Parts: sequence; structure tokens; C-alpha cells
Amino acid sequence: MKRRYKFSIVALTLSLLAGAAPDGFAQDKPSGEIPRFVVDPFWPKPLPNRWMVGEIGGICIDSKDHVFGINRANVTPVQKILGKVPAPPVIEYDQAGNLVNSWGDPEAMPKNLHGCIFDKDDNIWIGGSAGGAIQKWTHDGKKLLLQIGDRNVCDGVCGEKESLNASKTMLNLPADIAIDSENGDIYVADGYGNHRIVVFNSKGVFLRQWGKAGTAPGEFAATGAGHPHCVLIGEDKLVYVCDRGNDRIEVFDKKGTLKSVIPIKLGTAYSNAPDGSPGAKRIASANDLVFWGPKQRYMLVDDVGNEQIWILDRTLAGKSGIPPIIGGFGSQGHNAGSFVTLHGLEVDSKGNLYTAEVIEGQRMQKFVPTGTLSASGLPTYMGSPHYEALPDTK
Repeated sequence: MKRRYKFSIVALTLSLLAGAAPDGFAQDKPSGEIPRFVVDPFWPKPLPNRWMVGEIGGICIDSKDHVFGINRANVTPVQKILGKVPAPPVIEYDQAGNLVNSWGDPEAMPKNLHGCIFDKDDNIWIGGSAGGAIQKWTHDGKKLLLQIGDRNVCDGVCGEKESLNASKTMLNLPADIAIDSENGDIYVADGYGNHRIVVFNSKGVFLRQWGKAGTAPGEFAATGAGHPHCVLIGEDKLVYVCDRGNDRIEVFDKKGTLKSVIPIKLGTAYSNAPDGSPGAKRIASANDLVFWGPKQRYMLVDDVGNEQIWILDRTLAGKSGIPPIIGGFGSQGHNAGSFVTLHGLEVDSKGNLYTAEVIEGQRMQKFVPTGTLSASGLPTYMGSPHYEALPDTK
């Protein structure tokens, strides 16, 4: 089962243990307070057998709150000389970060693993952004249950320059997957080659699609790849989509009618960084998102361009329907609590946040909720209150 929107009373216990006020997650919490997350530097535990995971292309959580890292095992030539070994593509960790299971054949799975999700039966769905397929596997990886598309063939030529954005059976470098818990429909962010959300039924039969390349509302950025980059379905039964290259989250109903557009940090994809240095220019500020807190009050957004996690409060949206950014945390770097090419987010039933990094990052991290911080006492970054997710040293 996908855990992007689950939250339990256990999170309150974690806050109390950390010395936080018991109302840290209350619905009527003042808007001047923002949720505080603290990195767990001891999660996960070291892997055996000289394994190197490479880039973590997907992160998802099953019904037991076990965390799955979908890794590309792209060990470098130097690492191979030093005796490092590519880890299996799928690694399962328990809550303490211990290795539980590992499996997968890179030659049988989607290319350049990208995105994963568990359905209500605890089967795992996995995509790949260097081919044209998504797959459904049993929890233990022993049986392939369904494949949509082909790992070697795309809708048009693989890549955004000659994609067709039209096939009812083929994909083009898909980025993410969401499963409708009501009927099993499969929503695919077909975004590294194509620029669409495409929907299939639980058997893999095409139902509908929407989206095209562009900057208008309801469209997805034309260049830079990964547009759309994420897709998930909220408790409100709306479909939330990361239009990364346009620095925004677009919200649709299940038929594809646009309901709202939520800007993140506009201009991140194309402008200079705050210190004047050249910006990322392609990976932008809306890379992934999860819901967090009671009634999915908060949205946590992965801003890969600025290496931040922004916190949006949906109860403050008002008549505009646009939730404001009330704060954020993180910074560039390899230290615990910092990020290098932040790529994915996931939340377990206790409110713990997990992150995945690609390119030079190549790791997962765990962040534990520990009450709140006053926005008025924080410095700002990119115009929003900001803190580092480190434990108190006093």
C-alpha cells in the first residue's frame, strides 16, 4: 500500500519523546509554526558484501512500513577497481534500517529504474526512465505480474525530441506511477520522453490521457526531461502532478480536468541561484511531493534545484486554493540532513519522512518529526523560513 498520505497517532508519541509540545500536529496549530524534522544519521545500516547502490531512482513503503530503495547500481569504474559490487536493484529495509530482503535482475526490469509504489495487495510497481515500460511484481520479486509497454521500445523514438505522446500501449521514459485504491487504475507520469499523464485500468488497458508540452495551465514543460515527474492521488481524490520544468504542481480530477496550479519557486529552472551563480536550468523546484499530517494538512515538496524540502500548509489555501509555503529545510551537501540531487520523498504511517538522492547523492535518509518551530525565529532562504534538520546540540 502506498504510504504517501498515511499518518498515525504514533507521530505524537515521537514528538513527546523528543520533548515537543503534545499539540505539535494539532489541526488548529498556529500558522506561524512549521513542522520540524530531524535527520536520523544512523539510518539505514551499512549493506553487506561490499554492495554499492548507486543512484536511488525510487523509494516506496509497504504495509509493514518497510522502506524499499529502487537503486540503479551504477557502480563507477573506479569503484569497481576498488572491489565494490553493484547491489541488487531492489533493497528492503525495516524501520531500524536493517536489510530485510533484496532482489531483481537489471536485464529483466525497466531501464534506469525510476519511481515505485505499492498497491493495496502489497505488490510493487516499478518504472524506468530510459525505456518504455512499467512493471508490477510480487512483494518478494519472485514473479512479474504485469508489464505495460516495452523496456526496449518507446512511443516514438525514445526521448522527448521525437516522442509521439499518443500510444495506448507504449510509454516513453516514464517517471512515476500512482495506483487508485478505489478501482486499481494506474496513473503514469509519462514524462521523460512524452509529456502526459496516461491512465490504464488494473489489467493494463488504456483508458485516457491528458497533457502536452508547453507552459500553459494543464501543460508540462517541453524541455529538460521529467515533465511530468511525479504523480499521486490525494485523499480528496484529486491527482497531483509535478510539472518540474515549470516549477509547479498541477492538480487535476481523475478525468484530467485542471483544478488548480500551485507554484513552488518560480524561475528555479532558468534563473541564476540567489548567490548569482548559474542555476540548475533543468531540474527546477517541483520534483516530487508527499502529503503529511492529519487529513493531509501539509504537502512536502522536493525542490531539487535548490536542494530543499518545502512545507506547504493546505489549510491556509483560502479562496485561492493555493497552499502557501510556510517553511523548508535542507541544504546542498553530503552531510547528514543535506542533499545532493534530491530525487524522491516518501512517508510512513508514523510520519517519518524518507528521501532518495541520485547523480552524486546515491543514498537514502530518514527524517523524524519532532514537533514544531516558530517561523518568526528562523532565517529565510529563497524567501521562506528555513532550518537545518539537525538535532539540538544544547
